Amino acid sequence: MKIIISNQSELPIYAQMKEQIKEQILNGQIPEGTILPSIRSLAKDVGVSVITTTRTYNELEKEGFIATMQGKGSIVLSKDNKIIREQCLIRIEQEIENAVATAKRISMSKTEIKNIIDTIWNDN
Repeated sequence: MKIIISNQSELPIYAQMKEQIKEQILNGQIPEGTILPSIRSLAKDVGVSVITTTRTYNELEKEGFIATMQGKGSIVLSKDNKIIREQCLIRIEQEIENAVATAKRISMSKTEIKNIIDTIWNDN
C-alpha cells in the first residue's frame, strides 16, 4: 500500500490517507480480502501518529470499505458490498458526464459515443 502525504494539500492527513486507500481499493490495487497493515505499522511507515491512522481506518470502516476484527486487524471488504458498489457507480457517472461534455463540445453524436463505449467494452 502506497500513501503519499502532501503538506500543500488542503485535506487533513487522515483524509489524504483515507482517499488514497479508498482509491487503491476501488481500482483493485488492494484486492478484497487483503488484511491491511496494523495501525501502528502503517503509522510508522507513513510517518504519522497512531491517532491519525486510527481515524483513517475508522473512516474507511464507516464508509464500508474495510471491516476491523478484534485481534485480527482490518480487512478489505468485497466489491459486492453495496457501499463500494455505490462509490463505483458515482465514479462511473462522473466520468461519463465528463466524456459526454467533451463529446458535445466537438459536436459528436450520441451514436458515435455509444460506438466508442461498445468498442472499449468489447476490447476489454
